Amino acid sequence: MRDFKIRDKLKNKRILILGFGREGVDNFKFLRKLFPKKILGVGDRLKLSELSNQAKTVIKSDKKVKLHLGENYLKSLKNYDVIIKSPGVSPKILKPFLKKGQKITSQTEIFLENCPGKIIGVTGTKGKSTTASLIYKILKEAGIQAHLVGNIGRPVLSLLFSATKKDAYVYELSSHQLFNLKKSPQIAVFLNVFPEHLDYYKNFREYVRAKANITRYQTKKDYLIFNSRDKIVRKIAEKSKARKIPISPTNYEFKRITKKIKKIPLIGKFNLQNVMAAIMVGKIFGVSEKDIAKAIKKFKPLPHRLEFVGRFSGIRFYNDSLSTIPEATIAAIDTLEKNLQTIILGGFDRGRNFKKLAKKILNSNIKTVILFPDTGKRIWRQIQKSARGPTYGNKLKCFFVDNMKEAVKFCYQNTKKGKICLLSPAAASFNLFKNYRERGNLFKREVKLLGKNK
Repeated sequence: MRDFKIRDKLKNKRILILGFGREGVDNFKFLRKLFPKKILGVGDRLKLSELSNQAKTVIKSDKKVKLHLGENYLKSLKNYDVIIKSPGVSPKILKPFLKKGQKITSQTEIFLENCPGKIIGVTGTKGKSTTASLIYKILKEAGIQAHLVGNIGRPVLSLLFSATKKDAYVYELSSHQLFNLKKSPQIAVFLNVFPEHLDYYKNFREYVRAKANITRYQTKKDYLIFNSRDKIVRKIAEKSKARKIPISPTNYEFKRITKKIKKIPLIGKFNLQNVMAAIMVGKIFGVSEKDIAKAIKKFKPLPHRLEFVGRFSGIRFYNDSLSTIPEATIAAIDTLEKNLQTIILGGFDRGRNFKKLAKKILNSNIKTVILFPDTGKRIWRQIQKSARGPTYGNKLKCFFVDNMKEAVKFCYQNTKKGKICLLSPAAASFNLFKNYRERGNLFKREVKLLGKNK
């Protein structure tokens, strides 16, 4: 078995895997291979009966596991030297339970410190999944041994056993995965920063600091591909030691490569920056412009990101369920422009400001807004408040709903043929739906069901 740096660091330590979802299970399997006889702790807020089937199978088949599950799971932290934390566990909630000298680490940190291959880290409040997927497709088109990992791909630790210097890992990195890192990837792609996940962090500053870790520890040999139009990203880039490559749709190489494609399969100005970032990674790896163009041409947009659902009763429907912040919804409105007549908004309240979104709606061709709790009422109040200014006179129909079937019903009743209906909530989904995927899938299902009956 390959000799990992982490083995010596952990061999005499009591280890707790905190969070036993998909990544936690991968952490457990990795550690069990390294330490077949060590007792490993597993902590999770869920009870055993609530864990995934995969997690239950792993636990039941291992006799050297100590469980700390349910409401008081954090009380177990004091009994361990090293805690391998899953991204979903907020650092805020750990502080009261930690003692001096304990080491908090993560799957991402362990992978970055032990991987022999090239790592392309991709982050940004929005656009990282699309960009990471496109980079992966470009590298694969060129015959490079590429792997799509992280948020959008598979967990990474088990991959270490087969990793070589020839492998390239396209790693989609959320702020949660970047938090507290002390090592950065060799190639970093930094797309944008907007206020997000403020229920997870102390404040916006801490969130930005977590994002900045993607380049903070880069060297002069590394690369930073960054959105120079984003003020926060640009400021972070200025401090980076890496070789800097600003991304811009006006770039000569971008224009030359995209000329070879009749139509880029991604709509929206924001997606042009995502494509440009992917192109620049391809260039670093020496991928030919022909192969880059071919990969872009074949690329299929990801679900729930301005996804075209179809045309029903003459109405075009778009699913943009992943737009969980106002800035993303504003970008979607800009993309669909004059034919957008109906929009579905609202969801879990994270205290975001909807002033800019309200003004955008009032200055658009939108005629009907359909609003989910909890933020639906706040958005409508902001629209009413903003309408007293120069945008006054834009007459909007408003419907409050608490389920997707009712929302889609109003879409059909209030959208004219030839126009567009858009689901782009500008809020998280957790109050009514399991996640953004469930929300988007329900929208698509109801659109098709009601469309068939018309």
